[in-house]
Amino acid sequence: MSCCSASSVPSSVALKHRLDHERTLAASHTMPDGSLQTDFIVPAMHCIGCIRTIERGLAKLPDVTNARANLSTKRVTVQWQPRAGRHMNFLQNLADLGFEASLFDLEDVSNSARQTGRQLLICLAVAGFAAANVMLLSVSVWSGADAETEKLFQLISGLIAVPACLFAIRPFLTSALGALRNKRLNMDVPITLAVLMALAMSIHESLIGHHEAYFDASVTLLFFLLIGRYLDHMMRERAHSAILQLSRLVPSGAVRVSADGAQSYVSLSELTAGDEIMVAAGERVPVDASVIDGFSDLDRSLVTGESASVAASPGLEIEAGVLNLSGPLTLQVIRSADKSFVAEVMSMMEAAEHGKSGYVRIADRTARIYAPVVHILA
Repeated sequence: MSCCSASSVPSSVALKHRLDHERTLAASHTMPDGSLQTDFIVPAMHCIGCIRTIERGLAKLPDVTNARANLSTKRVTVQWQPRAGRHMNFLQNLADLGFEASLFDLEDVSNSARQTGRQLLICLAVAGFAAANVMLLSVSVWSGADAETEKLFQLISGLIAVPACLFAIRPFLTSALGALRNKRLNMDVPITLAVLMALAMSIHESLIGHHEAYFDASVTLLFFLLIGRYLDHMMRERAHSAILQLSRLVPSGAVRVSADGAQSYVSLSELTAGDEIMVAAGERVPVDASVIDGFSDLDRSLVTGESASVAASPGLEIEAGVLNLSGPLTLQVIRSADKSFVAEVMSMMEAAEHGKSGYVRIADRTARIYAPVVHILA
């Protein structure tokens, strides 16, 4: 029994690796040079240190030619050369680096961003409530309250600040612990240490009867840091929403017309150049195509920016995302969905987000030594 159990473990692991590799292949795109490009979502990525760790870690893997991380969309793009008999398990590689990941999907990114935003807002509200009340108590102490009143107000401040800080510090604490587990430092490590050590020192000073307590500074520092983190998150989500809104303009499938006239609904990935599809009035064109039958009016504002409708007749080429206004059209696919007008625009937007200027690269190199230097000097 034990021998069978022991032998089944390696086989189950091998099976998992093979299935992960097949899922990765299915979600990959073939590049012009023959390599494959695979995109992943990494929700826990939120700083330059995370980007550096991911890009360096993946770049060291065999057959990986390029690895880029995008902070706005929480997206990691890997270009790699497939090899016969070799299974690439990037999800496990990212987990080994301390980052849970999944295959990239714009809707998943949007849902994850909304959840992160809600968590940050709750932490911000808790820290703001505590900071306001603790500062009110501190003003009384600063104004010359007697010793007994000062001790009472310190106790009340501690009862408010300690649980509030322990709750609101979670976004920074989670990131800091993840970094330390993987033997690296990020900007959240000094933030977490500063808040927790200030709290610990304040509790100690209060217990031994001294008046040097810093509950107000701890919770107020955390409050302002959360404001910055929340605003940063909102700006990144706004940048990501432009790509998401563009992707939603294109339907997920189309009605394909076979040679015998039968119609069936298929996903866009199944459409190839030369296929015939039907687009009813009120629907958007799913791929770049040309009209072979039917007459209608088109809203091409997505492409040209002009609000005036354009007449459609046989022979007219139509870009993906164009809205069919008045009549049904039979179209012939010119390009597959991954090479359509909308796909190219999205690709250019994402490439612009991935790109790094010389100044950004200098800042990245500086950030590598910033946190260690700060800790050594402190």
